[in-house]
Amino acid sequence: MSTITTISRDGLTARIDSMGAQLTSLALDGNEYLWQADPAFWGKHAPVLFPIVGNLRDDEATSAAGPCHMGRHGVARINEHRLVGVSDDGTAVTYELTETDETLAAYPYRFKLNMTYALTGPATLTQTFAVTNTGDVDLPFSVGGHPAFNIPAPGGAEAGETFEDYEFRFAAPWTATCPKIVAGGLADPTDTFTPVENADTLRLTRDCFAFDTMVFDHVPGNTVTLVGTKSGHGITLDFPGFDFLGVWSAPGAPFAAIEPWTGHATYTTEDDVLEHKEGITILAPGATETKSFSITLL
Repeated sequence: MSTITTISRDGLTARIDSMGAQLTSLALDGNEYLWQADPAFWGKHAPVLFPIVGNLRDDEATSAAGPCHMGRHGVARINEHRLVGVSDDGTAVTYELTETDETLAAYPYRFKLNMTYALTGPATLTQTFAVTNTGDVDLPFSVGGHPAFNIPAPGGAEAGETFEDYEFRFAAPWTATCPKIVAGGLADPTDTFTPVENADTLRLTRDCFAFDTMVFDHVPGNTVTLVGTKSGHGITLDFPGFDFLGVWSAPGAPFAAIEPWTGHATYTTEDDVLEHKEGITILAPGATETKSFSITLL
């Protein structure tokens, strides 16, 4: 049975569900920033993506260890994670997922995934993925976060903000060319669109999601801010070591998901070998790979 653990630091609190090791609340002084999983739009908050990000072609791939059969975003989000411990000061919690008969049938590798959530500043949560190869063959994988944030942010409604009053702010002007998401959830790098052209801002509109998800590659400084132009409230996400950033919203939904990834959905131009996917990490037996991103509430 899943359990919820709460961590806190002064006025900042976070709640994490052992099912999927999913962040379910991130609030500052009682004001909720994280999407609260209204099933009318999208019944999740912030799934953990492992060992794939996005879709495989027809949910299948081959690998050096055998066939893989996984739905979108892999196995971590649909399995119970064991609570390893809470820090003495109550500001951090760590979970662990290891292979089971069910995960081996989907992804034929032995692994240990530790998810740590830590309140590292007065308004900052840091989410850390630590993947260890506990098997005797190389481990191919990607990791990613999928936190979705309320729009309007706290204080935004009082300022009269709507969805279109929010914008993404980047560290420098740049041009972003994104592959379109096509049938089966694959990304087509031969059919693209350009939501950002020599600019350091992107106004949030429903048209941003005309092709499902904006998949950004090498965002300047590995940082982005989503902020209300009237209230000044929102979030900054810092994601060093994550080469890709997905941005998505459901049709008509009052949220935006801002997703740091080390990989992405299978390209239409790629084959179906897991080790060949762009962004895949190949981890030697006994080795551990760690990636972290931080969310700062504004």
